[in-house]
Amino acid sequence: MDLKFVSWNVNGLRAVVNKNFADIFLDFDADFFCLQETKLQEGQIDLTFPGYESYWNYADRKGYSGTAIYTKHIPLSVRLGIGVTEHDTEGRVITLEYTDFFLVTVYTPNSQEQLKRLDYRMHWESAFLAYLKGLETEKPVIVCGDLNVAHANIDLKNWKTNRKNAGFSDEERAKFSEMMANGFIDTFRYFHPDAEGRYSWWSYRFNARKNNAGWRIDYFLVSEALKDALVDAEIHENIFGSDHCPVSLKLSL
Repeated sequence: MDLKFVSWNVNGLRAVVNKNFADIFLDFDADFFCLQETKLQEGQIDLTFPGYESYWNYADRKGYSGTAIYTKHIPLSVRLGIGVTEHDTEGRVITLEYTDFFLVTVYTPNSQEQLKRLDYRMHWESAFLAYLKGLETEKPVIVCGDLNVAHANIDLKNWKTNRKNAGFSDEERAKFSEMMANGFIDTFRYFHPDAEGRYSWWSYRFNARKNNAGWRIDYFLVSEALKDALVDAEIHENIFGSDHCPVSLKLSL
């Protein structure tokens, strides 16, 4: 069975709906379409697509964070959050269970200016990895979303000037390396190990997108057990509507 997955940080779903979202969604014709930073509460949008079910995790705080998954495949179970109260008020994680895998979409907390939320981010990273490894004791895991980190120099345009900034701090990068060491595959780099200038987020300032001064911070990661099922992974820089662009994964199971 061939499966297509799409992930997109929409930075406000209601705004993106007014920027051709429905056409983009239908053009992808994905089995799973995962969203981050939906920035809405239950009842604030009525967005349905024929043949799809949707699952939502809302932040307690209005207009903040939030995730969603649209899928053609009814899951065996749905989990919101990671089961840790400290981390489960911001609507950051949804897990769908299927016979052969878990699908997890995540919007990782930003460490913010001057890394003022870095300590919290480090606690989050440890708890999230523990959650994923717990799932993996049952079956392989597919993780997608905005992980808010550019892992290597190749993953952002201006790496030399961003060493101590949120998203490229040594601490955040080390946590991503820890995920890789725990058996997760960065699928885009699996297929495009040396590709430069391929980014998924651009600041709204300084004509960053026009100049492709971007960061690759949106990912599909998979358990090592799914390595032989990998078909393709891509970044869709030509799709607009958010400060992020969609990323995709194809698997053959």
